[in-house]
Amino acid sequence: MSDLLPGDERQSDSPGEALPGIDDAVDDVWAQLEGQPRVAQLLASAAAQPVHAYLFCGPRGTGKRTAAMAFAASLIGVDSRSRRLALSGRHPDLSIHEPEGRTLRVAEADEIIFEASRSPVEGNLKVIVCDRFHTAEPEAVASLLKTIEEPPPTAVIVLLSEEIPPDHNTVASRCIIVEFDPVPDDDVRRILEREGVSLEGLDDIVAAAAGDVSRARLLATDVSLSARRQAWAGAPARLDGTGATVSALVDELRALIDEAQAPLTARQQAESDDLTRVEADVGPQGRLRREMDARHRREQRLLRVDELRFGMATLAAFYRQQIPDERHLQEALAAISRIRDAHACLVRNPNEPLLLQSLFLSLPRQ
Repeated sequence: MSDLLPGDERQSDSPGEALPGIDDAVDDVWAQLEGQPRVAQLLASAAAQPVHAYLFCGPRGTGKRTAAMAFAASLIGVDSRSRRLALSGRHPDLSIHEPEGRTLRVAEADEIIFEASRSPVEGNLKVIVCDRFHTAEPEAVASLLKTIEEPPPTAVIVLLSEEIPPDHNTVASRCIIVEFDPVPDDDVRRILEREGVSLEGLDDIVAAAAGDVSRARLLATDVSLSARRQAWAGAPARLDGTGATVSALVDELRALIDEAQAPLTARQQAESDDLTRVEADVGPQGRLRREMDARHRREQRLLRVDELRFGMATLAAFYRQQIPDERHLQEALAAISRIRDAHACLVRNPNEPLLLQSLFLSLPRQ
């Protein structure tokens, strides 16, 4: 279980998305769930007569974790204090779990099962939240299945998943599935404007976020976003069919991705400094430190993937502009197909430079 320190801001789905305004949202627990009015309405109704298990499914940054905290607050928050604790992830009847590594393992699934079997501390219900369920190993899925099928009467289990892999269907079929769509661009823009983000560069931020509010907030502090967008957009014009040009281009783009880590690195350093101050007061927090370090590594890895997706989307947009020109139609369609194939490879954690070199060598010379 991931215990939170006082004052922690738990990330909603992915790097950069904190939970702002908790004190202002105690009376309206759904106020923090941005761009998902259908989901908020559905879960607010479900809280009156909850079932044993829910599966929140959708891309990162669409508010699944925020929704889970709000749902927990509506189930176990009987007063302002308990709602505030639930919204911040610190209520004693709320148990939050996420894999330390790339996958959810059997041992971590067993922790969820154990927590579900324990009686609530303060009320009649406890809420068990399992993040990144889509990463669960087959053995972990099998371990969770019995508890999902025959849950303790005092537990509500909420699984957060970016997708439902085929071998997860046995568990998914026993849950109420709540689908989260990417947040519409207009809503992302409205959120950023409300939070004081300058209109300059806002179009680039919204386009690069692709419906991910957490990424949008992180990009709002990234002064090099426009330069990266221009570098990707200008890449096709540099292709001359030689490996030397491709190698130099890939090195430049990867260096820009390295620079894109700066806002995330700053936020992670601040979080690490906060924990260091707590340790100075109450002693070493080994497990919290390990969990935080694992989460930081995962956030850094996911940010690189997001940047590659952003770059490939920018490339695809360049070639889509060529489609109306019949002289370049077939080349443009072939290029888009190759970009799509490279994009699909990202889920397998490929060798980054080799993937980009192979992609650029396959694209037409301009």
